[in-house]
Amino acid sequence: MNTPAHAVLNLVILGRKQTRSLQLVVLLGALLPDLPMLLFYLVTKVFMGIRESRIWDVHYHQAGWQNFFALFNSLPLIGLGLLISCLIPSTAGRLFFMSMLLHVLFDLPLHNYDAHRHLYPFSDWRFHSPVSYWDPNHYGTIVTTMEISMVMLAMLFLWRRDSSVFVKSILLLISGAYLAYFGYVRLMWA
Repeated sequence: MNTPAHAVLNLVILGRKQTRSLQLVVLLGALLPDLPMLLFYLVTKVFMGIRESRIWDVHYHQAGWQNFFALFNSLPLIGLGLLISCLIPSTAGRLFFMSMLLHVLFDLPLHNYDAHRHLYPFSDWRFHSPVSYWDPNHYGTIVTTMEISMVMLAMLFLWRRDSSVFVKSILLLISGAYLAYFGYVRLMWA
């Protein structure tokens, strides 16, 4: 799934009846698994000036980057964080790691050749789903359409459910991120 989708869906599932600060914790947990990918893209595209095809065909598969991505998508590490948060106890920690867990579980069936090592550091195994959230050769067009529809419904639900300026601002930012992302993708693939 695209990063904004994780943010919206996790707020719907975990953000209900939470304070503003705990909604922010849910949001951060939803975003964290994808932040290494954003950093990777900024380094390779913006700072190093590498062309798009080389970024994804070569640099994405380098061991150092793959280990960095795996750290933030590791079910055992997220599970450990969740366990510690429950033992302490910490509501913020529990919501943060539950949000990360939801992110990973939503991603698991939607990555094909770009699958993460979700059992890192204990295994290098990857679940290569027959479905991709982006690749048209693996139903990406259908999944993207479903994702956009689901996110728009979830955003409408959140907009109506939560009257706070904080949540409405986040929803507007997410809408802007989606529009910018899909505009950028159209330019890159045109």
